[in-house]
Amino acid sequence: MEEKIIKTEYSEVMQKSYIDYAMSVIIARALPDARDGLKPVQRRVLYDMHELGIKYDKPYRKSARIVGDTMGKYHPHGDSSIYEALVVMTQEFKKGLPLVDGHGNFGNIEGDGAAAMRYTEARLQRITQEAFLSDLDKDVVDFFPNFDETEKEPTVLPAKFPNLLVNGSEGIAVGMATSIPPHNLGEVVDAVKAFMLDETITTEGLMKYIKGPDFPTGGIVTNKDELKEIYETGTGKIKVRGKVDIEKGKAGKTNVVISEIPYPMIGANISKFLMDVAALSESKKTQDIVDISNQSSKEGIRIVIELRKDADVDNFVNMLYKKTRLEDTFGVNMLAIADGRPEIMSLKQIIKHNVDFQFQVATRKYTTLLAKEREKKEIQEGLIKACNVIDLIIEILRGSKDRAMAKACLVEGKVEGIKFRSKESKIMAAQLRFTDKQANAILEMRLYKLIGLELEALINEHEETMANIYRYEDILDRRASMAQV
Repeated sequence: MEEKIIKTEYSEVMQKSYIDYAMSVIIARALPDARDGLKPVQRRVLYDMHELGIKYDKPYRKSARIVGDTMGKYHPHGDSSIYEALVVMTQEFKKGLPLVDGHGNFGNIEGDGAAAMRYTEARLQRITQEAFLSDLDKDVVDFFPNFDETEKEPTVLPAKFPNLLVNGSEGIAVGMATSIPPHNLGEVVDAVKAFMLDETITTEGLMKYIKGPDFPTGGIVTNKDELKEIYETGTGKIKVRGKVDIEKGKAGKTNVVISEIPYPMIGANISKFLMDVAALSESKKTQDIVDISNQSSKEGIRIVIELRKDADVDNFVNMLYKKTRLEDTFGVNMLAIADGRPEIMSLKQIIKHNVDFQFQVATRKYTTLLAKEREKKEIQEGLIKACNVIDLIIEILRGSKDRAMAKACLVEGKVEGIKFRSKESKIMAAQLRFTDKQANAILEMRLYKLIGLELEALINEHEETMANIYRYEDILDRRASMAQV
């Protein structure tokens, strides 16, 4: 083969290659989809658990099994990233609404990591099963081949609420990053309903329902007046303070008790906070501290700072806000994949994307259900009609040489070669015009279906099918009916 050398500018090759790499990281790894609020690795873990049948009412399965299956079928990027995604989806202190039910040591709020995947177990949460995975069998989303084209995986999960807002998201891509705070599920759902009733609603109108972020660690937002601009632009900084309670201590001393912490303090920053408080005393910036103890447990955060009797408590608390991370900043950058490209979105845009997606999913769902009901209607009407002329059907079956002859008579009225008892039967048989599906159903019908009660049940089932068809047609024809669904 003759050697062919293509001369090209090195900088152009590097630029194109880097852009391709950057877009791959942005779209396929680091950023969530605006529709279901999930990154590809999270989506793949949940879908794999669904395929393995690890449902909320079934026994837990080893995390190693889930990770291995996900990596082998859908996500060939190493087990650590898959297990990390699984762990985060179980942690109540990181997610407003955990999507996975973990059993075992999945880490804690103070920064201790999860146990190895061979020790921990997991299964789907009930809400994940019902709100993300329940309609996948109804052709509601597109599927595409996996990396080696041996399996199919969904492009997106049919999430029934804006998970991007409820659970938030954090991710660093190439040249961009996302940081979306979690919100209260009830407030988000109320805002979605308000938007569906009035699509011209303003950010201020939506904020009547969504007052602000709802961090799993609690805390108090101090710059509420800036939230409107943050929600309108999709970027900004939220200042969060820990919640401080004052309690009476022993021997007339005062205890400053921290029961809620700023969201960014999760992990190693709690121990750093304790060290910073101790440093205030060591550096003589305050003489008021007697003792510091971290009494946090599974029930929640409880950090107790014991002060001497004559301490100025208000002054000390203000010092904590200024000198430690008891007041911290959460940087908001509501960046997500919308229509195949990264986009910084406002609160209203995120809700609109999800609502539009809901209508697409509902349209596909009810189109599939309608097609199934129409198919049932066709077969039911054929069986009812057959039961009315059952003696003729039996005569055709007994007089035919094979199935093909009998079917040709039922569908096209061909009577050649069939032995009839009378000319009248032959004339009636020649007038039969069942559809292909009806003929197959008649030929496969069991004799017990001729019992009176069975026939009555068939007629009732047909009436139910007709009611479903009417309902599904109404949902598909009228946007108001679909919105109600």
